[in-house]
Amino acid sequence: MMKPPMLSFDEALARLLAGAQPLSAIEEVDTFDANGRVLARDQMSAIDVPPHDNSSMDGYAVRLADLPSAGVRLRVDQRIPAGSVGHSLEPGSAARIFTGAPVPAGADAVVMQELCERDGDEVIVNHRPHAGEAIRLRGEDISTGQVILSAGTRIGPAESGQLASVGLARVPVFRRFRVAVFSTGDELAMPGEPLRDGAIYNSNRYVLRSLLSNLGCEVEDLGIVEDTLEATRAALRRAAACDLIVTSGGVSVGEEDHVKPAVEAEGRLEMWKIAIKPGKPLAFGRVGEAAAFIGLPGNPVSALVTFQMLVRPFILRSQGVLEVVPRAHSVAAAFDWPRPDRRREFLRARLNAEGRLELYPNQSSGVLTSCVWADGLVDNPPDTTIAAGEMVRFIPFSELLY
Repeated sequence: MMKPPMLSFDEALARLLAGAQPLSAIEEVDTFDANGRVLARDQMSAIDVPPHDNSSMDGYAVRLADLPSAGVRLRVDQRIPAGSVGHSLEPGSAARIFTGAPVPAGADAVVMQELCERDGDEVIVNHRPHAGEAIRLRGEDISTGQVILSAGTRIGPAESGQLASVGLARVPVFRRFRVAVFSTGDELAMPGEPLRDGAIYNSNRYVLRSLLSNLGCEVEDLGIVEDTLEATRAALRRAAACDLIVTSGGVSVGEEDHVKPAVEAEGRLEMWKIAIKPGKPLAFGRVGEAAAFIGLPGNPVSALVTFQMLVRPFILRSQGVLEVVPRAHSVAAAFDWPRPDRRREFLRARLNAEGRLELYPNQSSGVLTSCVWADGLVDNPPDTTIAAGEMVRFIPFSELLY
């Protein structure tokens, strides 16, 4: 019997995204608490930003008609700090003005204070400005009625500030995506416990919890489940109240691997072999009526990279995010890769002082140190050699961790 061909990375990602069921439940949250959440509806501005013409620096508001050349002396008849409103600027006068203060009527430029000399109640303007110099115009950032953020936008620090800048104290967001995570394997021990013979510490549990937390998920950690079919089925039934169940390792056909038969008993499962390295095995299915299931490889680098490249887009799409594919950059390699794999490779790399990419010397899927050392992943197509100086696709971890 012929083995089914391995799925390409793009085929696997397309299948995952097709299986993502976007959240529909919406809640309103304080804008203070919206960081990391996903907007459920377009947000429009009811005001102009800035709400008035204002000075971009400390200086003097002037009329160009009063400044035929540099060196003109003008009387200073008002002082306008930020938060105050001055009166109309009379001919032959200037207004002392500070950053952010509304520009008085009649003024058509601001001259920075370093280009002026104050002399009692007068100022000598040693620079002839152009029209609009150092003035931020009303609405130049945002105009009334403008959509400032679209539905499906993940809110970060800049987005939070933009919502606040138009006076939005509360915003509609999709509810948090709920993810259950558990580990199986009698060989697993938790940090803080003595490491018995044959055991390993459960690093994947920490990796997955951190990745899920970064994506704004509500995480239910079921811990380490006893390595039996009955215990695994019970854990799946408990986890089925969540939107997604994520495990690592144990999804194979060995006598001691109970996740596959447990998922098949509680729902349905597809076993995929994906033409990627590290990675390759991945399981996708459903448990109960609604919960999606994704079983990741057990090796720590495989679990981390497979999550970043495949599970992260699935979760983002399920949260209502439209743009889920990480951006890659073209960067010169500082290494040779003469023996590529027939699978698509994700190589751990970092930028050197010359702005080129160097590889961690051990690219094994069990060497988690490579991910700590690296700045991101080189996305290398199948059967593709790399010579030093060639341009490669580089995906920084900043595109993959949040």
